[in-house]
Amino acid sequence: MPVPAPPLDLSADLVTLTRALCDMPSPSSHEKPLADAIEAVLTPLPHLEVLRDGDAIVARTRLGRPARVVVAGHIDTVPVADNLPTRLVGEGLHAEIWGRGTVDMKGGVAVQLALAARLTEPARDVTWVFYDHEEVAAELNGLGRVAREHPEWLEGDFAVLCEPTSAGIEGGCNGTLRVEVRVPGVAAHSARSWTGTNAIHGAGEVLRRLEAYEPAAVEVDGLVYREGLNAVGIRGGIATNVIPDECVVTVNYRFAPSRSLAEAEEHVREVFAGYEVVVTDAAAGARPGLDDPTAADFVEAVLAQTGGAPAPKYGWTDVARFASLGMPAVNFGPGDPVLAHKDDERCPAWQLQACHDALGAWLS
Repeated sequence: MPVPAPPLDLSADLVTLTRALCDMPSPSSHEKPLADAIEAVLTPLPHLEVLRDGDAIVARTRLGRPARVVVAGHIDTVPVADNLPTRLVGEGLHAEIWGRGTVDMKGGVAVQLALAARLTEPARDVTWVFYDHEEVAAELNGLGRVAREHPEWLEGDFAVLCEPTSAGIEGGCNGTLRVEVRVPGVAAHSARSWTGTNAIHGAGEVLRRLEAYEPAAVEVDGLVYREGLNAVGIRGGIATNVIPDECVVTVNYRFAPSRSLAEAEEHVREVFAGYEVVVTDAAAGARPGLDDPTAADFVEAVLAQTGGAPAPKYGWTDVARFASLGMPAVNFGPGDPVLAHKDDERCPAWQLQACHDALGAWLS
């Protein structure tokens, strides 16, 4: 039986709240204690209606405002790597919280929870979403499940996903396509190798094409997205005395959101013309959508406090799910995305505060 999580204190400072969230381990498929704790702390708040599907919690205001914003974050993490409980290095806003989930993305969840409790009369109605299973296979994703089974819970005019962006705004996201490029051979005893055809040797041409490939940088709605085509795995052979009759190279294509899934697949098949190409996973990207009036208002308000300029999101995120619902969405949260999933994951306190203050001011 899962051990009940200790109660959360939404009146605590952001550093304390982030550490409390992180110190409740919630690797994918083990989110229930944390989901229970979030539900328990939000349900008594009179200004919120709290809904639940599995380990996804939705809390929303119903004030009749002319616009509704969805603010979402996932509560699962990748497995712990001897980096919990959290530890605090430094003091004040210069402090850093070290530990699993501080960046991806319980720092963002802490910002959500603090604002959900504080903003009793926001200028826009707000739907706060805390969902499960983001770090695993797409078909398990809690946000996707809610979109399929309760689409009305996610209705809104604009969405903010609190993925780590170092407290900057990152618009849209690249799409991702994973394929297996299969190289055939003929099995034989390795003592009589000339009677067979070595599939692993034949994979050299696949690797040469990847080595020679020049990825594009594509401008989409004013942001430049960097693409990438890379081998991420290779397998072949069944025994050390058998010439392998098949070698499979797994390739990941990260493509600009101006391409459709069909166009991305067509491009990969062109690169590997002459080989069998099998698609094993695919997710469309999301255009920035920063020309939407609500998005433009958000960008202006946030950047007035944080400075800088919007940037592209190179990795795939759940903004693509909001885009598929016809809703413009941006990534905005504390933590350096380069540190996500790393053993030395850590989040600066000043970024927690900056995201809290900027998002809170805009919603107010």
